[in-house]
Amino acid sequence: MQYGLQLYSVRDVTDKNMEYALEKVAEMGYSFVEFAGFFGIPAKEIKRMLDKTGLRASGTHTGWFEIAKNFDATVEYHKEIGCDNIIIPGADLSDNKKIDDFVAMLNEYGPKLAERGISLHYHNHSHEFKPNKDGQIPHEELERRTNVLFQIDTYWAYNAGLDPVELLKRLSHRVRIIHLKDGNEKGEGFALGEGTAPVLAVRQAAIELGMVMVVESETLNPDGLSEVKRCIDFLKSLE
Repeated sequence: MQYGLQLYSVRDVTDKNMEYALEKVAEMGYSFVEFAGFFGIPAKEIKRMLDKTGLRASGTHTGWFEIAKNFDATVEYHKEIGCDNIIIPGADLSDNKKIDDFVAMLNEYGPKLAERGISLHYHNHSHEFKPNKDGQIPHEELERRTNVLFQIDTYWAYNAGLDPVELLKRLSHRVRIIHLKDGNEKGEGFALGEGTAPVLAVRQAAIELGMVMVVESETLNPDGLSEVKRCIDFLKSLE
């Protein structure tokens, strides 16, 4: 089984030495990575590091403003590193106007990216599944009013009171990549196997539905590399 890693999990290393982080992640047994910023590193250097470590870029977390303001440069960067998934890591959807503006952005740039061979996804936290100040459920608005793909962060869905397995099944036609993640009901994150989220059931559902699994573990306990090593060791123990 192949797993990826969201590099935000090792942000205490990537901002100082991206190449070292990628080398260590590859050594642990991760097969691909999802970037959370490039820290000014040119695309050709990122591509060299990926080739050196044998990793591939499954996606990037890229803010919607970066897509809108620097569309051509963003596309070219992704093309050069061999990445065809852009994932918006979140947005302020706290009222009707903000949702309208964001929906318009998705409906404009989603097709433009598709024309360039790149798929656009949206990554949830908990708040998208709860009423905003105007009484809207933001995720439902995005489901109904756009064709954007969804990267379901299964822990945040669980934290919002949803069954992440049922959510994956319901949205399976619009989910290609998930975040496999653990934590408790209080919003506190843990390495895989150390929290109360239904990690095993989510993993099994993702396998059955053919979804790409990207590990994310955010608490740097005691540091990022140690935490993600516990995650991949837990996953290896299941095989």
